[in-house]
Amino acid sequence: MDIEPVDCAPEQTFPRAILRQRWEDLVFLHWAAAPELVAPLLPAGTRPDTLHGSSYVGLIGFRMVGLDPGCGPGVPYFGTFWETNVRLYSVDGTGRRAVVFRSLDASRLVPVLVARATLRLPYLWSAMRLDRDGDRFTYRCRRRWPGPVGTASRMEVRVGEPITDPTPLEHFVTARWGLHTRAWGRTLHLPNWHPRWPLHRAELLHLDDELVTAAGLPPPAGPPASVLYSPGVPVRFGPPVGLRRRS
Repeated sequence: MDIEPVDCAPEQTFPRAILRQRWEDLVFLHWAAAPELVAPLLPAGTRPDTLHGSSYVGLIGFRMVGLDPGCGPGVPYFGTFWETNVRLYSVDGTGRRAVVFRSLDASRLVPVLVARATLRLPYLWSAMRLDRDGDRFTYRCRRRWPGPVGTASRMEVRVGEPITDPTPLEHFVTARWGLHTRAWGRTLHLPNWHPRWPLHRAELLHLDDELVTAAGLPPPAGPPASVLYSPGVPVRFGPPVGLRRRS
């Protein structure tokens, strides 16, 4: 099987967008993880994607802006909210690289209910906010429903200079053009596209997190292998496609 390259700026491959949105003020924290630890947590038909023998666990906080199920200006109020997700990295039988979300905490209940009902994505309703003081960003999250209620996270980073030449690891954890999810008895691939990430390196100043362990993973061992920040990108999602069964 040929695995698609880690391409930081591919062409859009789907003919129409079923969702449009913008992601802003993202912080990416990543830790190396053994592939055999990650494998049982992935949907059927996928396996851990690896870089130099390691897979990765990501903790990502950001602001979702102008969520739009079509081509309009975006859903007022409900289409803009904070989100923090725990994600893993997967590859399927056709070689498509993607992410797998173990949890997606969001600060608006309606998008949580819609995403859980349609694509069975593990969205959860949480109280969240971002505080900014110059180049310091603090992301806070406390889970409301469905639980574990009170599960919390606090990440504080200092944003540094822009990255002109990302490392292979920085490409690996950010250049992702789809997600894998299990819904309606099938594993689906949902493609996305956005311009190349404008990335900054960042320094982790404080981390007090329970989201990773609540997602079924062991607590991170030591500091992150990568800490990144991005001011954001506009994003489009194409229609989901079921994974073909291998003969």
